[in-house]
Amino acid sequence: MKSQMLKGILEGCILKLIEKETLYGYDIIIRLKEFNLSMVSEGSIYPLLHKLQKAGYITGRRVKSAEGPMRKYYKITEAGKEYLEEFELHWQELDDAVNQIFEEDPNDYPARKRI
Repeated sequence: MKSQMLKGILEGCILKLIEKETLYGYDIIIRLKEFNLSMVSEGSIYPLLHKLQKAGYITGRRVKSAEGPMRKYYKITEAGKEYLEEFELHWQELDDAVNQIFEEDPNDYPARKRI
């Protein structure tokens, strides 16, 4: 269940991280884990990066690494910034609604007719 909930928000999280700085795949995984999203695996990140790139929200550039093989660094595009703004707006609305439901006292519910 947790992974199903997470899939829907990972795109926005990845775009937000890439908006802040140009990152490569494994670096994104590390950053997500720093925010306690340790259940995110490499197997789920790379397909999302491909999807975001195909949609035109990010671009990728291969760079030779001093530590080993070439790395693909990702940068957000203008279309990606627009998508991220929309994502943040929808996320805030959803977050507010869910928090209201979980914080509301059932005794405060208005009387409702049963159907």
